[in-house]
Amino acid sequence: MKSWMAVFLFISQVAISFAQSETGFLGKIIDSRTQKPLQYVVVSIQNSSTMQLTDSDGTFKLVLLSEGDQLLLLHSQGYKDLLFPVKVVSGQMTDLGVLILEEDNQIGSQAILISLSESDLTDDNSTSENTSGLLQSSRDAFLQASAFNWGQARFRMRGLDSEHAKMTINGVEMNKMYDGRPQWGNWGGLNDATRNQEFSVGTATSDYTFGGILGTQQINTRASIYRPTSRITFSGSNTNYSLRAMATYATGLMPSGWAFVVSAGKRWANEGYFEGTNYDADSFFMSIEKKLSDSHSLNFTGFYTPNSRGKNSPNTNEVTQLTNEQYNSYWGWQDGKKRNARLKTVEEPVLMLNHFFKIDDKTTLNSSITYQFGKISNSNIDYQNADSPDPTYYRKLPSYYSSLYAKDQGEYPGDFTPDYENAEINRTHFLTNPQINWDELYRSNRTITTDSKGIVNGYVPAQSHYVLYEDRTDDKTISFNSTINSQLTENIIFNGGIAFRNLKSHNYQFLTDLLGGSYFVDIDLFYKGDQSQSDLQHPNRQVGVGDTYGYNYNYLANTVDVFTQFKFSYRKVDFYLAQAFSSATYQRDGLYQNGIYATNSFGKSEKVNFENFAFKGGLTYKMSGKQWLFFNGAHLTKAPTIRNTFPNARLNNGIVDGIESMNISSLEGNYIYHSPKLKTRFTGYYSLIKNATQTSFFYAEGIFDDGAGYDNTNAFVSQTLTHLNKKNIGAELSFEYQILPTFKTTLSAAYGQYTYDSNPNVTITNDAQASLKNSNPVYNFGTAALKNYKQPGMPQQAYSFGIEYRNPRYWWLGTNINYLTNSYIDVSPISRTAQFYINPKSGFPFPEASAERTRVLLKQEKFNPISLLNITGGKSWRIRRKNISLFASVNNVLNTIYKTGGFEQARNANFRRLDQQASSGTPSFAPKYFYGYGRTYFGNLAINL
Repeated sequence: MKSWMAVFLFISQVAISFAQSETGFLGKIIDSRTQKPLQYVVVSIQNSSTMQLTDSDGTFKLVLLSEGDQLLLLHSQGYKDLLFPVKVVSGQMTDLGVLILEEDNQIGSQAILISLSESDLTDDNSTSENTSGLLQSSRDAFLQASAFNWGQARFRMRGLDSEHAKMTINGVEMNKMYDGRPQWGNWGGLNDATRNQEFSVGTATSDYTFGGILGTQQINTRASIYRPTSRITFSGSNTNYSLRAMATYATGLMPSGWAFVVSAGKRWANEGYFEGTNYDADSFFMSIEKKLSDSHSLNFTGFYTPNSRGKNSPNTNEVTQLTNEQYNSYWGWQDGKKRNARLKTVEEPVLMLNHFFKIDDKTTLNSSITYQFGKISNSNIDYQNADSPDPTYYRKLPSYYSSLYAKDQGEYPGDFTPDYENAEINRTHFLTNPQINWDELYRSNRTITTDSKGIVNGYVPAQSHYVLYEDRTDDKTISFNSTINSQLTENIIFNGGIAFRNLKSHNYQFLTDLLGGSYFVDIDLFYKGDQSQSDLQHPNRQVGVGDTYGYNYNYLANTVDVFTQFKFSYRKVDFYLAQAFSSATYQRDGLYQNGIYATNSFGKSEKVNFENFAFKGGLTYKMSGKQWLFFNGAHLTKAPTIRNTFPNARLNNGIVDGIESMNISSLEGNYIYHSPKLKTRFTGYYSLIKNATQTSFFYAEGIFDDGAGYDNTNAFVSQTLTHLNKKNIGAELSFEYQILPTFKTTLSAAYGQYTYDSNPNVTITNDAQASLKNSNPVYNFGTAALKNYKQPGMPQQAYSFGIEYRNPRYWWLGTNINYLTNSYIDVSPISRTAQFYINPKSGFPFPEASAERTRVLLKQEKFNPISLLNITGGKSWRIRRKNISLFASVNNVLNTIYKTGGFEQARNANFRRLDQQASSGTPSFAPKYFYGYGRTYFGNLAINL
């Protein structure tokens, strides 16, 4: 008995000694308003790999190996970070007591603003759907300014398109294979459901994918990580939509091992900021998890966000001066309502099943299967044997007559012969009829009926001259994905993953409205005979509502991506190495035998294969607990997108000749200082993108040379740029200083130089020259002198200064002033080729094409600088155990009118036509521009039940 007692006393003494030898902190974290414990709060020592998550009761125990002064950081999504100094005493576990986190209502409201800043500049999912969506989860002052202060002016971080960032949901890549960009509308309006996010900037590490040179955003929809909540939200705005309502319910992980999250919302507007831009969007989300055991969990996520919105037109200065900056030529009155002819509709449900496998305490495996299907459509008006329905069609504007020149006199230009009388008639007619005349379109599609006396007594449907159609893309994508994360040693973490995606993308023209007519003929009247047929196997087909016509084909694609990553963490130095391999296979499958390309439009094209490698690495040097340096670098090759692989996919199986993968290099260096009062970051970066390919379509006048055997000097063409290089160099500054506990100031700055770094090769495809003997009418125009031209469509410099006051009684007010400059127009490459200087009628250079005049005509337009003043504020209450928060903002308080982008029209494809247009003072093919929002407001009321 005495021996057992001795053993017991000995073990107790060892346990007590061991407990006494532990060093670190323990405590409990609660919500400031509800006083309830917070689970899954990240508790860490800043600038170290030491980290712990709070338990379900909000408690944590952080064991440390080092002593001395440290900075303890508490971070949780939806709450303000808490950073404060602590002193680590060796052999002592310090109890910090109860720590309080305050909900950050501003961040929640700002996340909602992302959807308000998304508006297409073109008909596809283009760069205009900017990178602001990538930034919502970041707390850096610079990135907050990028997303919410500068996003309205089309600012793009580091001048990079969103195809250079990776968007993942539960580790599954969501970038479209067609153009490489995320389709933000697929999860629009699900702000509460997509709140759990991780974001890495540049080529920094991600646990889920190799990533891109812009960054990586991961949305986690695992049901068990959502805090139990019942929340309803009401919003009002005058931007894209007018009203919004949303409700979210989450159970958290229940004792039964189940967890549920459901969310639904509605956004709508009869008219947004720009005229005729209606908006209608629904959002549905569900996540269900079952914890099968301590090691296995299954999670199903499904979301469906059907949305439709009216587009707004780019306009020339002439049109804007006749109307206003909010003018939109895409709509017209019908039955007392505004009807927009150009609607973009996105309906693509996503179904995802994840298996979470905790192999042991140090290794986890996440595997998933995902299926996405549905449609993206862009509507427009098609017409035959009729005038253009566009009220801004160049022949309907005053400039058509005020820019006239007489015929050329031999090799020399004719005299300036403006017709101001007819110009005034056009001006009057346009101001009287500035919109689409829907009633006239319906009348054109009907035949007048008369009685026996010849008196008109009605109309009957006839062959339609005008119809409404959709450019449809119906995608079916299935994805398999698996990622592993393992703590190999105390200092080494391994991440790896493999992903496979299969795409079948059906692309076709879909007739939606005969506009009062009885049928439409599936031919192209710009051509004759067999060339006019959309499908030689079904010639002269009469089509009606619900029929496919015009073009009809599938894209078939498969991709495989594999990556590995090793992260090494030590007391003063962290570093990582990552590598990736990817394979992509594309093919076009034509479902119509087009009359222009009878021999290479029907059936499957050749397969195009790309294999690519990627490498990146980074080093972090921890100068102290408050400051550190880190450097990242990457070199990779990347397959061109499907869009840029098939330059004329609507008509044939042609593939860009000699197409190559892009070659991308990126470097960045950062200095960071974080203390409880001061947070600052300075970054310098460099990226070089080589061998890019771009495809576009337009109608060009005077582009082809009669002497070279072409029948017509004018043509509708597709233009392909190859070997296009882009260089981006710049610096970023983020500064945040807590002057007083209630008063904070921020300063953000972006300075960039984004240029083209090569003279790309230009090829033109002229469909009119296609024949059985010439099934690939591609003409090489040589190089375009684009080197050192500025990359378009974004400010290359941006500055923001803000102040914020937060009252202890849970209200706050902030304002920021922003200055954005160095934004440039998108230039026409064909006007920078040698062909531009050649007279198409003689084959000789234009005698008036002097170097001085050429510099004036081809100088890239720089937009005026933009100054924007924004005001935000909010208040939260706790009433009858319910949290209520109000957020409000006014952007562009001074109602500044500014251009966000624009493009040169490529129709004037030779020197003389461009020179005459410019010399007239009223060019009919002047550049077109997009305008930003004027003064706008946003209000958001959220109630946690």
